[in-house]
Amino acid sequence: MTLSHAADLRTIRGPWRIAFSVVLVAVFFALPVLISDATLGTLILCGAFAIGAIGLNLLIGLTGQVSLGHAAFVAIGAYCTSYLGDGRGWPFLAYFATAIVLGLVAGAVIGPFALRLRGNYLVIVTIGLVFVSEHVLRNWESLTRPVRGTAPTRDAAVAIGPLDFGAGLDLGSALYTREQSMFWLTWALVALAAVVAHNLTRSRVGRAMQAVRDRDLAAEVIGVEPGRTKIGAFAVASAMAAAAGVIYALGLGAIDYQELSGIHGLFMSITFVAIIILGGLGTVHGSILGALLVVYGQRLIANEGAAMPILGIPVERGWMSTGELNGVLFGGLIIVFLLLEPRGLAALWARVRTWFQGWPFAY
Repeated sequence: MTLSHAADLRTIRGPWRIAFSVVLVAVFFALPVLISDATLGTLILCGAFAIGAIGLNLLIGLTGQVSLGHAAFVAIGAYCTSYLGDGRGWPFLAYFATAIVLGLVAGAVIGPFALRLRGNYLVIVTIGLVFVSEHVLRNWESLTRPVRGTAPTRDAAVAIGPLDFGAGLDLGSALYTREQSMFWLTWALVALAAVVAHNLTRSRVGRAMQAVRDRDLAAEVIGVEPGRTKIGAFAVASAMAAAAGVIYALGLGAIDYQELSGIHGLFMSITFVAIIILGGLGTVHGSILGALLVVYGQRLIANEGAAMPILGIPVERGWMSTGELNGVLFGGLIIVFLLLEPRGLAALWARVRTWFQGWPFAY
């Protein structure tokens, strides 16, 4: 509990949160030295999905506008990386900023549909985005530059001043790999996106989003403009999705339009929705926890799941593939959370935090 307005405005409050933040910073710097590059590659993808999920949580969890077209905006960032970064040799900050601006504009163009549609009708319109993007990306070859079906992003510059994350950081006598360097860049951007989203939820704009989510008409009565709020939420969520697309493309080294559009793009959009449901709707840290659970879990099952036994039979010799096992496990997990803990991992985390804050007293 805070006793002053100044204390309420602090992002980190209380000794427990300060101590936890110090631990997180220590883990941030130590983890790349302790684990393999393959695991770091998975955590880079987790970071990309976390950034996109934070944006989608602002749209769905805070504003109440459901979207299944998030992958289309991720594709904007991914192809900015390939076309401008890898193909044209633009510096990192230039194509990263361009991707965010293009995502912002695309979201602002799509946003007005939310003014006339809601519920299932809005969901259907956003699903159409991933199929429209498939048509555009399949036929616009000068943009997608397909090489054996994929667009390269490996040669895109990833340097900020003297720090070259793409080639691997060289700090004095210590040399770090590309994966180690990209981990630090990715999770620094995740922290930046989390701080921006956290401050947005506490601002006047954030309160307007929550008012629109709870009741459009009541929000309008108290002076909130639902139209402008919904369009703004779409624009911010799309810009964050485009930023996530840049990190996603850099993490993979090459992108395939089929993974970002059409039926596979729809699956990616559903993955984003699963992340915020499992992590916790309307929470910033829930988006990060959900991304770690879903993306890391899916990659773990994809890589190691073939040897896992089900009823004593290894998956690879049983009655389902690792892809189907992924779908069954995470589909079941969503059902369990919706039935038993609709507020997701964020609610479980809040209980643990409350226990520590109240210890040794039960209440």
